[in-house]
Amino acid sequence: MSGKHVAKDQPQSFIFSSENLKTKDIILKKYPEVRKKSAVMPLLNLAQKQNDGWIPLAAVQYIADLLEVPYIKVYEVATFYTMYNLAPVGKYFVQVCTTTPCAIRGSGKIVEACKKYISSKEGHLSEDKKSSWIEVECLGACVNAPMIQINEDYYEDLDAISAEKIFKSFKDDSLPKLGSQKGRKGSEPIKQRLTLLKN
Repeated sequence: MSGKHVAKDQPQSFIFSSENLKTKDIILKKYPEVRKKSAVMPLLNLAQKQNDGWIPLAAVQYIADLLEVPYIKVYEVATFYTMYNLAPVGKYFVQVCTTTPCAIRGSGKIVEACKKYISSKEGHLSEDKKSSWIEVECLGACVNAPMIQINEDYYEDLDAISAEKIFKSFKDDSLPKLGSQKGRKGSEPIKQRLTLLKN
């Protein structure tokens, strides 16, 4: 059984919207009929986007029926990957990278800020139901560590103070500019550019 948090309150049914039914057809055309079960991941993603960032169990059954596979096959995929949420995540879903480069640069302080300003428990909604957080493996921005992903956006070069500012901004929907919170561009050195200088 997966350790992933699954919502207790579940909708009784799920169907794709008329627009997403068209998208579903486009997705399925990418796979031979005998291999349509391979569309499980993009269909789970589609269901999650339609349902405010999380996948109800009724959607897992719905996708299993569409693909003509056992429910457990879709459930296994939904519980294995951290990109799928089986419980509400709120308007602001925070993923904190705690892999080695981020850990060395202070991601533990970011986790503590999450516990203080979002929820004491990973994978649970904040009191105002606007946000939640989880720890994840590498998000591929190691050189700008520590960093977090909020929904689809990266916030990099964090410390306890900048993380606190971001999490407090959820209340009035006033998130700071995404990217580096120290103002650097790309992955340039923080203090002064030392490479590729003209003589």
